[in-house]
Amino acid sequence: MQHKVVVTVIDKKLYPELQEQYCIDPKAGPCPVYNVGDTFVFERYGERDDFWHIGLNTLKKTDGEVAGVAGGTVFPHCSEAWDAIARYIYAASQGGSIMRQWMRDERQMIACCSDGTRPVIFRIERVDYKPVYLSGERACLDAAAEAITSLEGVIRTEWREDYLEVYVEGNVSDAFLRSAAQSAGATVTKID
Repeated sequence: MQHKVVVTVIDKKLYPELQEQYCIDPKAGPCPVYNVGDTFVFERYGERDDFWHIGLNTLKKTDGEVAGVAGGTVFPHCSEAWDAIARYIYAASQGGSIMRQWMRDERQMIACCSDGTRPVIFRIERVDYKPVYLSGERACLDAAAEAITSLEGVIRTEWREDYLEVYVEGNVSDAFLRSAAQSAGATVTKID
């Protein structure tokens, strides 16, 4: 089983009275680095390790006018935000509980950066998947993906370059995945 971590900006707060009282720029305004709805995906599989690159190239979705500020191709994550969310990203990327007995779902956590005048609030979520390597004719591979997607506990599937990512909820056995693929005429060469 492998794990990705999806980080979503769910809210931004602003305390102008604190900025006016304490900041060099009393009208600094809301955080310019993140937008509500920004979505980042952290992967640690094969050669890819987004955690150790502080989230560089993890931005997958933004509605902001300046796309790719945090988590883009040039700027990883703001140090205040990274300090607040990194430990949860690391735990989730290892398949661990992010916050057992605090959140309803231990695969999720709500955290915010430590900027006291304009905090950004994040949802961190562990997503479980299995890379399934298949061989066979294209029609068989497509049928295998469809058969695997229909299994109980499989949320969705997505083709990568040389394998099928099978997103799961709970424990979906390798035997069920292998059987579904084989029933469609494909051969499973490896499941990570």
